[in-house]
Amino acid sequence: MMKPLTATLRLQFHSGFTLDDATALVDYFADLGISHLYASPLLTARPGSMHGYDVIDPTRINPELGGEEALQRLVEALRRRGMGLILDIVSNHMAVGGSGNPWWLDVLEWGRGSPYAQFFDIEWNSPDPLLEGQLLVPFLGSDYGEALQQGSIVLRLDAQSGSIYAEHYEHRFPITPPSYGEILRQSEQPELRSLAHHFDALKTAPSPWQTARQLRAELAQLLENPGTRQELEEALKRYDSTDAEGFRRLHALLERQHYRLASWRTAGDDINWRRFFDINELGGLRVERPVVFEETHAKIFQLIGDGLVDGLRIDHIDGLANPRGYCRRLRRRVDRLKAARPAEAALEHVPIYVEKILAGDEQLHDDWGVDGTTGYEFMNQVSLLQHDPAGKSVLCGLWSETTERTEDFMEEVRQARQLVVTGPLAGDYESVAQALLQVARQDVMTRDITLGAIRRALLELIVHFPVYRTYIGAQGRRPADEPFFQQALAGARTTLGEKDWPLLEHLDRWLGGEPLRALPAGPARRLRRYACTRFQQLTSPAAAKAVEDTACYRSGVLLSRNDVGFDPQIFSAPVESFHARCLERAEHFPQNLLTTATHDHKRGEDTRARVAVISERAEWFAEKARHWRQLAYGVRQQLADGPAPSPGDELLLYQILLGSWPLELSADDQAGVEAYCERIGKWLEKALREAKLRTSWTDPNSDYESACQQYLRALLLNDECRGLRQEIADAAAELAPAGALNSLTQTLLRMTTPGVPDLYQGTDYWDFSLVDPDNRQPVDFARRQATFNPQAQPDELLANWKDGRIKQWLIARCLNLRSTLPALFSEGSYLPLKVEGSHADRVIAFARERDGTWLIVIAARLATPLLADSAIPQIAPELWQDTSVQLPEVLSGRPLMRLSSANAVTPNQTSLHLQQALESLPVAILQTTIR
Repeated sequence: MMKPLTATLRLQFHSGFTLDDATALVDYFADLGISHLYASPLLTARPGSMHGYDVIDPTRINPELGGEEALQRLVEALRRRGMGLILDIVSNHMAVGGSGNPWWLDVLEWGRGSPYAQFFDIEWNSPDPLLEGQLLVPFLGSDYGEALQQGSIVLRLDAQSGSIYAEHYEHRFPITPPSYGEILRQSEQPELRSLAHHFDALKTAPSPWQTARQLRAELAQLLENPGTRQELEEALKRYDSTDAEGFRRLHALLERQHYRLASWRTAGDDINWRRFFDINELGGLRVERPVVFEETHAKIFQLIGDGLVDGLRIDHIDGLANPRGYCRRLRRRVDRLKAARPAEAALEHVPIYVEKILAGDEQLHDDWGVDGTTGYEFMNQVSLLQHDPAGKSVLCGLWSETTERTEDFMEEVRQARQLVVTGPLAGDYESVAQALLQVARQDVMTRDITLGAIRRALLELIVHFPVYRTYIGAQGRRPADEPFFQQALAGARTTLGEKDWPLLEHLDRWLGGEPLRALPAGPARRLRRYACTRFQQLTSPAAAKAVEDTACYRSGVLLSRNDVGFDPQIFSAPVESFHARCLERAEHFPQNLLTTATHDHKRGEDTRARVAVISERAEWFAEKARHWRQLAYGVRQQLADGPAPSPGDELLLYQILLGSWPLELSADDQAGVEAYCERIGKWLEKALREAKLRTSWTDPNSDYESACQQYLRALLLNDECRGLRQEIADAAAELAPAGALNSLTQTLLRMTTPGVPDLYQGTDYWDFSLVDPDNRQPVDFARRQATFNPQAQPDELLANWKDGRIKQWLIARCLNLRSTLPALFSEGSYLPLKVEGSHADRVIAFARERDGTWLIVIAARLATPLLADSAIPQIAPELWQDTSVQLPEVLSGRPLMRLSSANAVTPNQTSLHLQQALESLPVAILQTTIR
């Protein structure tokens, strides 16, 4: 019988970690307390994909992962342990470019005539005459004319299928069959010249797509003759663009295709199809169309109906035209499929989770039919709890004084939004502006509004947008979204010229302030709906690119507050705020996932927990940073555009070294430090390019990047920096016990608060990873299996805390308790508990209760002053002094059993002293049952 959903474990599948590799680990995961594996996308992705989000064939399981047979074996192993499988699916986009996606290639071949043209989010009617009815294909490594001159666009023949295509490195661009005639006539072979007339006739044929398949089969049959094939190969050489006649001939042929080949650099400005963010290789899907929904989900529905998949995680829900409509349609279909599942895989409910970044006070809408988000907001809530507000002013001062950059994170965001909207997302921005111009032209009262004015007002609105997107329906913006839109309007008025303010009132009305149903059915309503959709699909990537992929690398007041789903402008929050969020979650989404590490995080959960300790030691860090910058003066280079690294990049690097320095790494371990330096070097390259200040992915500054890498290597490897290197290692070691204590608290809260805990692969040990691909490194599961011992004693684990077993032990203890008491955690009440005494502000405590079973959860926070010089993440009991947790009256004087041992703790009436409760560990779960 399948266990209820009590805990998930995220695994990243690729050719180096297949479904059969996971099958061999099922028993370990089950013993750890996992109820469901949570798999990265399993449908066929681009060959060699390390993540699975670049799907090229949604109709089958990726053969690189073992195919459907391997999936069957994994599910059989899971069922033997009563476990389930949650699958990550990609509804927003597919991989395009290359030569592997047959749907995309068909669109290139037939344009609007392809049955798959409606699958992709393409704007066929372009104001650019060069793109009218054509698809911009920005995959050339250089400008189009230059690529022709260099001969890097070559006409090729696939004799087996009878197909002709242009090739540019790994990219294939099919030649549309109506163009085959002119190519075949370049040959002297009679059969080929005869067939050319039939291909010519495709231009007026009633069903050219079907007829072309027959003609290509005939061509393939002719090409079985080596002589005929040689004739056609020779004909193709006449399209060699390295000579003048071949240049003219190939260019003329390509101009008659359904696509326009262009340099990758043109995409930002001229793209006429929706991408995933600004990635040319990922094309947006129109999943709101029924046929697209059915075709892209057919395999997923089969897996659910057959009992192989037990839940879904929807990637990038905000990229869809209508997230609510999609989720509700998906819920209806999944619920119907649930009834037809085999008896051994019967489910009462199939959970659906959405990857959604909730900003500020934003709440997930409760009418989507989903079970919650993937838990980024919980990661933020725990982080806020572990930052000392007293450190903010010191660290802000250090940042502004050292870097001469603003300490105001939102100012960095606004600058970044302007950069990405007018840069890599300029084509999408222009599409929205053009759509709004057409809306304006529909009304005699607004037809004089110019495109320039719309561009100005729209830009400032997006720059100040406080959330990823709104959700406009037939009744307009939803009431929950209204405050965010009004906040954006108010912000726009502060930076937009006063003469353009009236246009903001129109944007307010056009973009959901007026219900779509208020307009008569027809062109005006369609234009308004289109503008709203495009606007919402622009604000989402603008937010992601500006905040996560730019500002989080530009602003470094404290990097533990810079991560996916975080609001770095908010430095910390009190315990009461954390409790309030838990109560909201228990009421609205009690099965929401709770995560503190993901495949998208900027820093591993334990890296982040250690860096957070700096907030408690701000003066200490400021002094260290100033001193280290002085010591490193000799290895810092002075380039024409400034010092390398810049002061800001230097401060970011120091924080990364302090947070990620391996626990057992000695500064004198040459081989170990070299390996560590290689990891940090990859992070450094990404950080510098994402910041887009002195270098970028699209325009790398090799001089600056090289100087920064030389600085890093000098810091970590050169003899001249031996003293500085030792100081950094010593400082990291000094932070480490408090960081580990933060990690244990973070782990406990994830396991016990309302929601479903989600572990990321490898985080059952300490996780000092950095941003991807560092956080997707191979996991040593064999070692984890070998050390697994849920019966280990806390004192022994604390003495050897650096090996990670203490975290593994705590996870197993908590998850197995959840397995024993699933209803308590899924339906039980959440009761914040008051803490009193000298160190009340250094504790969080709450109770969970259902049907007389009580759990008391207690954890230390901001505990650096109590650790003193302790070499282990444990606070001496006497240092808690008179600090106590106040229990409900019903528990007065009642013995409470420890999760960590067979010993009981008895409160003094309703007062539970921390000297007792946290005697052996800095965290505690205490249990009792009242009948």
